Order: sequence, then C-alpha cells, then structure tokens
Amino acid sequence: MIRREHTSLIRQRLGKFPAVAILGPRQCGKTTLAKQIGGTYFDLEQEGSQAQLDAQWNKLMAGRELIILDEAQSAPAIFPRLRGAIDEHRKRNGRFLLLGSVSPALMKTVSESLAGRLAVVELSPFIMPELPHNRTDDLWLFGGYPQGGILDKAMFGPWQDSYLKALIHRDLPAWGLPAKAKTTERLIRMLAALHGQTFNASQLGSALALDSKTVASHCDYLEGAFLIRRLLPYFANIHKRLVKSAKVFWRDSGLMHVLSGVNNIEQLFSKPWVGQSWEGFVIEQTLEALAAVGKRAQAFFFRTSDGYELDLVLDWGNERWAVEVKLTSNPSPDMIARLNKVADMIDASRRILVCRAALPIENDTLLVANPATWLKKLVE
Repeated sequence: MIRREHTSLIRQRLGKFPAVAILGPRQCGKTTLAKQIGGTYFDLEQEGSQAQLDAQWNKLMAGRELIILDEAQSAPAIFPRLRGAIDEHRKRNGRFLLLGSVSPALMKTVSESLAGRLAVVELSPFIMPELPHNRTDDLWLFGGYPQGGILDKAMFGPWQDSYLKALIHRDLPAWGLPAKAKTTERLIRMLAALHGQTFNASQLGSALALDSKTVASHCDYLEGAFLIRRLLPYFANIHKRLVKSAKVFWRDSGLMHVLSGVNNIEQLFSKPWVGQSWEGFVIEQTLEALAAVGKRAQAFFFRTSDGYELDLVLDWGNERWAVEVKLTSNPSPDMIARLNKVADMIDASRRILVCRAALPIENDTLLVANPATWLKKLVE
C-alpha cells in the first residue's frame, strides 16, 4: 500500500475543523485514502447508501466516529443537514470527511452551506515523493492515476481512453457542462495539442465554431474537473512588453500523452513537444507536492515579448522564486546565466533550474537539481 503524502495534512485538518473535504479527480485514490484514515463510509452516488445514511442519521450524529461521505456532490441536499449538525455542536472537530470529484468552483453547495466549517484538501494522483526515485520517467509517461499504468503498465492507454469517455459522456454533463460530447472531445484533443502553450479562446472558438466566452466557460469545467491547469502570467514593473495570456497544461501527463498518441517512452522522446511535456510534468509535481503538505504559494509563469521566460514563478508573499525547467542531464553555464538574468527582472530571491542532472549544484541563491531533489528541498 502506497502511503499518500496528504495523510498527515488531512489528519491535522480533522483536528481543527468539524469537516474536511478531500477534492480531486475521479479515481485518484480519495476513497482508498479515506478508508485508511477510518470511519463509517457512505457512497452517496448509490441510492441505497443515501437511504442508509438517512435512516441512521440520528444515531450517527450522536456517535463519535468519523463519517465519510463519498462523491458528496451527488447529494447536495445533505449539506444543509451537515451544517445543522455541525452548528449544534460547533466545538466538535473531525466529524465529517467529504470526498468530491469536482473543485469548489463547481461544488457551490459546499461553499454556500459549509463556509467556515470546512477545510479543503486537494488530492492529486500519485506524485513523485510517494514513489521510488527510479520511477520518475514512468510517472511522467503514465501519469499518476493508480489504475492508469503506474502500477500495471498494461493498463496505460486503454484506461485513459475509458476514463476520458466517462468524463465526456457522463460526468461533465452531470456537473453542468452544456456542450455536446463531440464538441467536448474535440476541445480536449485541441487542448492536449496546446499543452504548455498560451491559451487563446478566440482561436479555439474559431476551430470549434464557438465564441470565445463559450470556450472559456467550457474550459472552466475542465479545470474544475482537475483535467487542465491555466497558469497565469506574472506581471513585473519592467521596461519590457509582457505576455498577458495564460498558459494551459494538462494536469496529468499520462492523459495528455494518450491523447497525443504516445505509447511508450521512446515515442515520447521522439516528439517535438517532449520538452513542453517535461515542463508541464515538473510544474504539476511542484504544485501538487506543495499542496500535499499544506504549503501555499501563488504560481505564475513569466515571459517577455522578446523571449525572456521563466517556466514557473512561486510567489510566497514576502519573496519570489524563479524556476526554469530543462530536459537535459548536462545543464550549461549559459542556461544558469540566462536564468539569473530573467530572475533579476522580477527580483527573485531564489533561482532553481530543474533538469535531469545526477548531482545537485547549490548555493545561497541557486539550486540546480533533478525533480526528486528539488521536491525534497521544496517541502523541507
């Protein structure tokens, strides 16, 4: 059994809040993790489980055992009852563990009914700190979904196809996406081709015969379902024109690879966009590793119109870190010099070059390291 990095954070939140919501994509391991924590489990997608919860409600509310409510967005009527139960014994913490497959932006009933009573923890598929160091390329190729190939490589491809079909035809419409399935599938494939590039809703709309506002709205649903991430640009007061459009990334590299026709690591390295795939993988691992331990930083990218760029800017409030990602095992002095030059533009206190080098280079302001070393130092 693989221990999830989020376990300690969830236990901490349960000690401080009456309810904790574990949100994340379908089949990323929420149910398994919740059952490891322990409690009385109800799957609210099942009518029988909803009826059982209703019948046992008074007994459960009088008890002291943690109550786990899986796929909570399927039963919005439960949230007012939860609010009443929490308010009746406001000082009791660790009573409810809610699991959901959509973000708070799509779970409006949560934000409206349980505001101030609920802590939210976002669970991702497997991340690098949860796996042996020699599995980095496997995680990059297959993605982190437990059933998507990382535990059984024969599942890579067929599992992703089935997963996306279920989202397109069942889940996204149920969560409110008004698009036809064929339109959603086309949009998803186009976004896979745009992985690591700037997001232009007008161009996507022209290809789909939709207006830009509709495309942006559809992408909101894809983002709310944890499929894509739109990374906003960082604006600095410098005498250069800056790129103002967001960059779009697939959050799980395995899904993006299957959509792009990649079957193995050799094919991946042969693709002209392999560097963008590696960049998105490292960025997502970085942000998910921070989320797993409850560390918070605002994430951006930085690019000037004349080509100076940082793949990731981490803004901690009192300082900024400049992160550049390269698919090389032999970083050159020129790479480091350029990183420092661009980092100076935003007054970054730390400069990080994440690559595939075996041994790290580090001083007071600079770190050159592979992803495993970078993530370890990030969460220290």
